[in-house]
Amino acid sequence: MSEATLVDTSVLLDVLADDPVWMDWSGRALAEAFDAGSVVINQLVYAEASVGFERVELLDDVLPASHFTRENLPWAAGFLAGKAFISYRRRGGARRSPLADFYIGAHAAVRGYRLLTRDKARYSTYFPTVKVIAPQ
Repeated sequence: MSEATLVDTSVLLDVLADDPVWMDWSGRALAEAFDAGSVVINQLVYAEASVGFERVELLDDVLPASHFTRENLPWAAGFLAGKAFISYRRRGGARRSPLADFYIGAHAAVRGYRLLTRDKARYSTYFPTVKVIAPQ
């Protein structure tokens, strides 16, 4: 059975930047996600990944639409992201944590996707229905 996986930006950046600590884990996990089914990115992941690129064409070369399913953010995910963010803030979460992270988790939750990330604690806490793939 094919499973779709939404990829968090941290994993993509590990691979794109050849991160000395996380490249091996992230590269292996991303390859396993491709083997399992479609690999999804959304506008937020695309925007966060774009920071290291001078031109959109260069980013598109490393995140080709032929490999990464580009999916619009669901409206219902916006609502869920807002609720999760409020819960996070009420528990004393730092303001520096961007709402975008909650939107990524909400996208996976609303669509029933697995989520490939290095931030297991946050996503598991605020999106308990999402199967999180993260380092142990």
